[in-house]
Amino acid sequence: MAEAQPGPDPDRSPNPNEKLAKVFDSEDESEALVVKGLLDSASIDNDLQSASLLQDAFPGLGGVIILVREEDAEAARQLIADYRRPSADDDETAEIEIIGEPPPKA
Repeated sequence: MAEAQPGPDPDRSPNPNEKLAKVFDSEDESEALVVKGLLDSASIDNDLQSASLLQDAFPGLGGVIILVREEDAEAARQLIADYRRPSADDDETAEIEIIGEPPPKA
């Protein structure tokens, strides 16, 4: 007999009547999926939706958007901003020492 798969936690499922806030939008679905994974890893419930389905609420958008509960919006935006901020290591350019000509092909 197959084990029953656990369903979504009813305490964490968004209430259809609660206010959601847009925290991210992109024309690039793969970029939105990375951000969704970032929010998931921080345990911020989010919903990835096609912006074309939400033209009434957010006119002029294309691509995909990520919505979170209104009370999680500030934390989500901060997490996304921190992720996008270049680290000190990103400012450095790798240098490769060239010691001579490459060996001839055999």
